[in-house]
Amino acid sequence: MSARTRRLTTAQALVRFLAAQYTERDGVRHRLITGTWGVFGHGNVAGIGQALVEYADVMPFHQGRNEQAMVHAAVGHARHLDRLSAQAVTTSIGPGATNLVTGAALATINRLPVLLLPGDYFASHAADPLLQQLEHPLAGDVSVNDALRPVSRYFDRVTRPEALIPAALHAMRVLADPAETGAVTLALPQDVQAEASDWPEEFFADRVWRVRRPAPDPLELADAVQTVRSASRPLIVAGGGVHHSAAEEALEALADATGVPVASTQAGKGSLRHDHPADVGAVGHTGTAVADALARTADLVIGVGTRYTDFTTASGTLFRHPAVRFLNLNITGFDAHKLAARTLVCDARTGLELLTEALSGYRVDPAYQAEYRAGKERWDRVVEAAFRGADDAVPTQTQVLGALDAVVGDTDVVLNAAGSLPGDLHKLWRARSPRQYHLEYGYSCMGYEIPAAIGVQQAAPGTPVWALVGDGTYLMNPTEIVTAVQERLPVKLVLVQNHGYASIGGLSEAVGAERFGTAYRHRAPDGTFTGDPLPVDLAANAASLGMDVLRAKTLRELRAALATARAATRPTCVYVETDPAPTAPPAEAWWDVPVAQVSSRRPATAARTEYVRALADRRRHL
Repeated sequence: MSARTRRLTTAQALVRFLAAQYTERDGVRHRLITGTWGVFGHGNVAGIGQALVEYADVMPFHQGRNEQAMVHAAVGHARHLDRLSAQAVTTSIGPGATNLVTGAALATINRLPVLLLPGDYFASHAADPLLQQLEHPLAGDVSVNDALRPVSRYFDRVTRPEALIPAALHAMRVLADPAETGAVTLALPQDVQAEASDWPEEFFADRVWRVRRPAPDPLELADAVQTVRSASRPLIVAGGGVHHSAAEEALEALADATGVPVASTQAGKGSLRHDHPADVGAVGHTGTAVADALARTADLVIGVGTRYTDFTTASGTLFRHPAVRFLNLNITGFDAHKLAARTLVCDARTGLELLTEALSGYRVDPAYQAEYRAGKERWDRVVEAAFRGADDAVPTQTQVLGALDAVVGDTDVVLNAAGSLPGDLHKLWRARSPRQYHLEYGYSCMGYEIPAAIGVQQAAPGTPVWALVGDGTYLMNPTEIVTAVQERLPVKLVLVQNHGYASIGGLSEAVGAERFGTAYRHRAPDGTFTGDPLPVDLAANAASLGMDVLRAKTLRELRAALATARAATRPTCVYVETDPAPTAPPAEAWWDVPVAQVSSRRPATAARTEYVRALADRRRHL
C-alpha cells in the first residue's frame, strides 16, 4: 500500500468513511453518523458485519431485533438531535431489506435523516439465483431493494468498489441538507462488500457538512412584511420546521413583539411553551377550540415549517375567511408554495428573526389579543376537566395523560405515534419545552414508539423518556424492549390496555362501518368480534422481555406507579386498563374519510348524509 492509499474492503472503507463525517451549524460541530444498528444475515455479516468489528473503536454498534424497528430508533434519535446527527441501519438481503421500507417511508415523509445499508445480490451474478433472491424475468438488475427507491430521498446500488466514493458523498450531502433530507439508501451487493480496493486517504479525512441557514429573498421579505401589516386577524401555524431549525426563541420573539397568536401542528407542538400568552394550542382536526376558531376567521395564515397535511387543514375546510391569504416560511420551496401562498423560502430561525425586525412597530389589535387569550383560558378549563378524576376510579385515557402531566418534569420526553392517543395528546398535552412532545404523525406508524424511545434515550442520556403505547400498537412491535434491557436504557413504557383499536373503532362508527374488526374480542355466535375481551396479559409479556412492570388499577395507583417509573434506572412499564368512557373533548374540525355512496345499512346511509354536508365546506385556496 502506498502512502496515499489504504487497502480495505468496500465495507471497511464505508464504515471508516462514516466515522469521519460531521455536520456543523452555528459554529458547533456534530458527528453525522453516531452509530450503526444491525441485524446480520448472509447478505451483510461478512461485509458490513466484519467491518463493524474492524472499526468498533470508532463506530458504535447497536443490536436490533427487527429491521423496521431499527429505522424507527434511528429516526427518533435524529429528530431529538435536530437532524444534525443520524444513525445507519444495516440488514441482510431479502426480508431483512424489505422490512426497512415502512421505516424509510416514515423517515422521508417526516423529513428526518437515516442511512440504510441493505445487503444486495451478487453484483457478479456468480451465484444466481441465491438464497432469498427475487428473480425478475425481464430485468436482471432488479432486486427487492428497489422497493426502497420511492421511499428514499437518495438511492444508489454500489456495484463496484470505486463506485462507493461518489455514492457515499451524495448520501452525506442529502442526509445533512435540511431541504432534502430523509431516508438515504446505499444497496450493497454482498460480494462487493467483501471486495478489497486501494482507497485514497483523502476519503477518510474528517469532512464537515455545513448546515446552512439561508436568508429569504429581500423582495419576498418586503412582500411578506406588507402582507402581515395589512392583516387584521393573522394566525401563525408552527410546524416541525420550527424545532428542526431550533427557531423556538425566534418564534417567541415574533409573538411577543406582534401579539400574533401561535397554533401548532403535531410536529410543531412545543414551539411555544403551553403557558405562553400567545400559544393557543393545537390546530386542525385534533385542534383546540380556540385555535380552530381563530383559523376559521383568520385573514392571514403564516405557516412556519409546516407541510399542511389534511389534519392541519381539516381536509381543506378549516380556513374559511373569504379573503384568507397564506404566507409560508419554509426551507423547501415545495412546501412554501402550498395553498397558493406568498413565500419566504429560507431557514426558519433566520426568516423569523428578519421578519420580526422588519415588522418593528406592528402589533395586532388589543381586542383580537383579548379574544384569543380568553379562548385560551376557556380551553385550559377543558383540559383540567379532562385530566381530573376520582382517586379510586378506573382511569380514562385522558386521566392517564393528566396523571402523567403531574409527574413529568419540563425536560422529560413523551413519545407517541398512532391510535387514539395522538388526538388526545394534541388537544390536551401541556408542552413545557421544545423537545418534550415527540409525536410521529406524518406516517402515524404503529410500532414506532418503543424503538423511537430507545433512539431518544441514546440521544439524551439521563432524560426521562416515555413511550405511550396502546395495546394495538404494542402487539405490532414490542421486540425492541429486549434492546432497551440489553443496553440498560431506562425508557418508561406506559401501556394502555383498551382491548382493540380505539381510534379506528371510533372512526369506523362515524363513517358507517359499525366498528367492524376493530375490537380485540372473541368471536360471538353471529361471527362478529363482539364477545368477551381476549385473555391476553400484555404486562406479563413486557415482563417476559425483561422490563420491570408496575400494574395500576386506579388513578391513585397510576400516579404512584408513574412516579416510581420516572425514578427507575431500568426499563420500566406502567400497565393500566382504562375506562373506555369518552372524556376527551370532541373534534373541533372535520377530517375527510370517504363514506360509502350507497348501502342497505342505516349507519352507512346516515354517515353519508353527514359526509355530504361536511363536504360543502371544502375550499380550494388558489
